[in-house]
Amino acid sequence: MPGSGFYDAGPLKQLAVNLFYGWGYNFYRKENQLRTDDLLVRSKVSWLLSMARAAIEAAEGEYRREYIPAPSRANPRPPGDALRNAQTMERLAKEVGGLISQIDQQPVPENDFILQRFRNEAHTLERLLNCDHQLVAQAELFRSKLAGRDGEWILTNLLPVHEGIQAIRESLGARQNILLI
Repeated sequence: MPGSGFYDAGPLKQLAVNLFYGWGYNFYRKENQLRTDDLLVRSKVSWLLSMARAAIEAAEGEYRREYIPAPSRANPRPPGDALRNAQTMERLAKEVGGLISQIDQQPVPENDFILQRFRNEAHTLERLLNCDHQLVAQAELFRSKLAGRDGEWILTNLLPVHEGIQAIRESLGARQNILLI
């Protein structure tokens, strides 16, 4: 019925908006959208880094199969150089895993009325999102450098790989500094 007030969304909408405001949430506040964007971007950074870690682990496994033979009576121990190289790649994969954990545990400013007196939450979230965009670019570059590479390539290019990890760490530190200010 077109004239019936029962299906009028006005009072129902107002009731829903009042409930959400009472719960402290507003769908249309820029801060809430930025907070959600921040979580989404950081999950994508973690995903990209997990793909890089998987590439390192695959290269390490292939390296171990190729250069570390099964123990025999004649050679009960693996070659020292090959074992050290495999362990280097293993540590590298663990470093990337540590970065993933750091990114997943990064805080986002709370929706707190007391903090809003001292800090412009939208401005802080925009700065965080800019920092997160840099993290996405760095993680994608890092992933693309390692995709499809073998253990020999990784071992000969350890310096650029460590530089990529260090750049991501510095971006994480810059993100943490934004939250401290």
